[in-house]
Amino acid sequence: MSIIVFHGSTRKNSNTELLTYEAVPKNQGTHVYLRDYTIHPIIDQRHDISGFTPVNDHHTKLIDQLLEHDTVVFATPIYWYSMSVLMKLFIDRWSQILRDSDYSDFKEKLSQKNVYVIIVGGDNPFIKGLPLIQQFQYICDFYKMHFAGYIIGKASKPGDILNDTRAFKAASTLIPFADN
Repeated sequence: MSIIVFHGSTRKNSNTELLTYEAVPKNQGTHVYLRDYTIHPIIDQRHDISGFTPVNDHHTKLIDQLLEHDTVVFATPIYWYSMSVLMKLFIDRWSQILRDSDYSDFKEKLSQKNVYVIIVGGDNPFIKGLPLIQQFQYICDFYKMHFAGYIIGKASKPGDILNDTRAFKAASTLIPFADN
């Protein structure tokens, strides 16, 4: 099994990253830090006859990496009760990939993926983070990906996640085939 982790935090060694490393240690899988890539916002041209205008950024490089793995982990802090802008930009542009002739089997390939989600927030995340989990479930439903599980961690200040022993215990067993 090959695992890719898309990290949506803008801060290195964020609470979300620390929790994610418990599920998928740094030396396992492929860790992609979206903050290290340029992803331009989508210009919605889904209904234009000529389709989308090509965009010069790193998005297709990230899509290629995504497609190389069978297990995907989306790790994002909860920003204003949703995913980070980095994660949102990455996923929003999937609409463009659906119309890209170089990725004609994109939806079919995604349907073969197992997806896990790790989110961390400070404002009652076990309740207020549930709509974000549901959003990821809807994304998985659309692409027929298998939504395999999630963890919600509680933290506000840097390093706070280390106090959430429940989240760390859950992370250590989130992906059963990963060597933790």
